[in-house]
Amino acid sequence: LSTPCSEQDHQNLEAMKAGMFLRKVKSRMWKRPRHYKLQEDCKTIAYKSSWAINSYSTFSISDVEDVREGHQSEALLNVADEFPADRCFTLVFRGRRGNLDLVADSAKEAQAWIRGIRALMENMENMDESTKLDHWISDWFLKADLNKDGRINFKEAKKLLKMMNVDMNEEHACCLFITADKSESGTLEDQEFVEFYKMLTERTEVLDLFQDYSSDGQSLSQCDLEEFLREEQLEGEGSNEHALQLIDRYEPSDTARKNHSMSVDGFLMYLVSCEGSIFNPERRGLFQDMSQPLAHYYISSSHNTYLMEDQLKGPSSIEAYIQALKRGCRCVEVDCWNGSNGEPVVYHGHTLTSKILFKDVITTIANYAFKASEYPLIVSIENHCSIEQQEVMARYFRDILGDMLLTNTVDGVSSELPSPERKILLKGKKIGNDSESPTGEVSDEDEAAEMNKDSPKSKQNLCRELSDLMFCKSIHFHSFEHSRMSAKPDEMSSFSESKARKYSKEAGSDFVLHNTRQLTRVYPSGIRTDSSNYCPVDMWNMGCQIVALNFQTAGMEMDLNDGLFTQNGCSGYILKPEILCKKESLFNPENPEEHEDYHPLQFSVKVISGQQLPKLKQKEWSIVDPLVRVEVYGVSLDQAKQETKYIDNNGFNPRWNETLKFTIHTPELALVRFVVEDYDKASRNDFIGQYTLPFTCIQPGYRHVHLLSKDGTSLHPSSIYVHIKITQL
Repeated sequence: LSTPCSEQDHQNLEAMKAGMFLRKVKSRMWKRPRHYKLQEDCKTIAYKSSWAINSYSTFSISDVEDVREGHQSEALLNVADEFPADRCFTLVFRGRRGNLDLVADSAKEAQAWIRGIRALMENMENMDESTKLDHWISDWFLKADLNKDGRINFKEAKKLLKMMNVDMNEEHACCLFITADKSESGTLEDQEFVEFYKMLTERTEVLDLFQDYSSDGQSLSQCDLEEFLREEQLEGEGSNEHALQLIDRYEPSDTARKNHSMSVDGFLMYLVSCEGSIFNPERRGLFQDMSQPLAHYYISSSHNTYLMEDQLKGPSSIEAYIQALKRGCRCVEVDCWNGSNGEPVVYHGHTLTSKILFKDVITTIANYAFKASEYPLIVSIENHCSIEQQEVMARYFRDILGDMLLTNTVDGVSSELPSPERKILLKGKKIGNDSESPTGEVSDEDEAAEMNKDSPKSKQNLCRELSDLMFCKSIHFHSFEHSRMSAKPDEMSSFSESKARKYSKEAGSDFVLHNTRQLTRVYPSGIRTDSSNYCPVDMWNMGCQIVALNFQTAGMEMDLNDGLFTQNGCSGYILKPEILCKKESLFNPENPEEHEDYHPLQFSVKVISGQQLPKLKQKEWSIVDPLVRVEVYGVSLDQAKQETKYIDNNGFNPRWNETLKFTIHTPELALVRFVVEDYDKASRNDFIGQYTLPFTCIQPGYRHVHLLSKDGTSLHPSSIYVHIKITQL
């Protein structure tokens, strides 16, 4: 460990390095011992079955997102009567990889692993960029050092370069190898290999830029750096102070730091850092006004949250709720049906998806509701239960959620919805005033009705106690005029994607106006049985707040959702642009140029180079031929895509130097997605990585775009290096 650690941490790590048997649990029936052992590098855990002789598999600590103690997963809840909570723990991995549920022989052994892994994770979090890079290079070195003697020869180095996606001139590589081999042993040791790699990856495009601004060709003085920040990064006021902060933060050499100057290494460290990234750091934290009515925000929303896979036969799971809530989702869906022994269950009705207990779902929601965000969680209830089981639901809501629940009595409704605060709001069918009979209309979102258009809208008996807990009332949508005349602010309609699209085409301005006052929920069409998603941007353009997506399905649609909600502290709430909140403005996304605030911009992206693009698993033998596509999403006039040419056989440091230009008509609604693909002339290009962000969060100048995997997890250190220019038209 690079940080000083306590005696206890040290003992935990020693116990982990010695290795121990832990039981891996998949279900009540499947529980098998595996030998787990922390490797000497303190970054990798190796494990093998008791019967395997020496073949260990490994995973990296950097892939672990969370360590949960006790019975905090379905598999461990299933064996709770057999193994006490203090011996159980769960490792949660980044992306969509399954959890690892483990049981130790004693509480003491469980604690050694829980605390040990947490200490190692914290250590990785606190590493600076250059240490992270050194670690990444050493990981590759370990893979290449087949006989584990701590050194590699030129032949192994060549093989390793191929694994790292480097295709290079053998003579050039050989010269660098000899230079790096300081001990002249004909092999490289760990640190020598790091040097070899750094010479190999010297970035001439960054060196040229550095020399353009350096007065003496050797370093950037505070003055030189300030000029670069003003001229290129378009930082005005405060660039003098900022230059000094950057030198302090990123310059590795003590001497240079004391002289208030920056070497080329420091300059590169700044460019690849968070501050040098394309995403404006000022918009990462909570920066928006959070005191407006709920209808003024986009709310990160999930559809059929309980499903892990498809809509017909996949598993339902509380894990799906945990994953969605940890990703900042602020509207989850619970489909409730009558279960046995008077216990309501949650599943996708009339399908073969598995069932989970309603009580377990509400307990999970209570535990995770505010882990990622302090702002309201809306729980959308699809209620198909009998009066008796509705009474059970009401009891669980009150007992489990307690003070977290925000309820309103009908008389207490103000003229608009409240602003966000740390509460759970329930949305569902509700009995109206006392003169009404205790029945509620089945709302439009009953997807069984969506699939079977002929089924008449039935009435359902509602239980008063459950009805009283609903904060938002699901109502059937009649027309924009009807809702303008009579809708109350706590009434909400749901539209299938096709309905929402129809209204946006036929009555764009009316739809926008409706959404300045009312919450609107949009959900995927009933025919998307594979859990695919629609493009959320079309719905956001109309000001729809609750645009529900299948969070379990990776792809462009979820990239856009993640991209929009990365800003504002990942709170799951984004203030809609003013054009969609002002009642008098009558904005129509179909004709943005007719709006009084119309100010189009030119967006120009020079795609300069790529760095360490990941190797594609399915093509171990080949090196990628990368191209970059820039995609703009927003009002229809702004939808556009352009791409660079592909570069033959170079995933390591491809150079494109191509400029792509776009006109952006409604910047406040635009999102930009950078996609890197492996060109294939015979079949579809393979996806390599992507990064999506709101246009309003883009920083101009020389920037790195840090790529994410299909699952939205980091592909460190893969990036593309660009120059961004935004000008008034």
